[in-house]
Amino acid sequence: MDSIIPVIEKRKTLKKKNWRKAARKAMRQATERELISRHGKIAPSFNYRWEHVKAVVALAVKLAEMTGADVEVVEAAAWLHDIRKESKDKHPQEGARFAREFLPKTDFPPDKIESVAKAIEKHMGLWREKPLKKLESQVLWDADKLSKIGLTAAFHWTGNALAGTQSHDLNEIIARARSADWLEKTVASMHTKPARRAAKSRFKAFNRLWDELEAELSGDDLNGRKKKAKGGE
Repeated sequence: MDSIIPVIEKRKTLKKKNWRKAARKAMRQATERELISRHGKIAPSFNYRWEHVKAVVALAVKLAEMTGADVEVVEAAAWLHDIRKESKDKHPQEGARFAREFLPKTDFPPDKIESVAKAIEKHMGLWREKPLKKLESQVLWDADKLSKIGLTAAFHWTGNALAGTQSHDLNEIIARARSADWLEKTVASMHTKPARRAAKSRFKAFNRLWDELEAELSGDDLNGRKKKAKGGE
């Protein structure tokens, strides 16, 4: 009987879910619940949360590779960082709790789970007064906020605005983008060198986009002069 026990335990281990597929599926389901809560249906014209998370994952993995952060920790945290977005200001803590309960059911390395949870706990805030200390937390924070700067942010926000039933005109969309007065603080709060460089470039591109759109709408581009983008040189 004793000789059978290790075989049974091995089978249980083998049956654990692939963590990446499981995390992706769990996050996708969370975004669908958010869509139903916001729009009353699962398939509006644009799933903002899902697009945001995918962008964060791509950025987080790239930053981890560039900075030497643990790629598995960073990627898992990126997939799950908004898993409990319905908890609003408490979503980082609730997301960390979810990670601690969810990841042990997968084949994710057990000794890295707490690092994932800690990174999720620390990702809140559009800017920081003090930098984060742990590299994996820094990378997740930078990736999350980079997705809110630049052309990515412009198209994500526009898609999200147009996903509902309310009517919007271009002036309203431009005004909303212009009202994001926290962006400079976000750029200044980046931790890693690649993120700092990208944030400055994205901020310039973000402002240039709206400047050029306004110039086209007003016809000011006909005189051949362009407004200097904020954040530009």
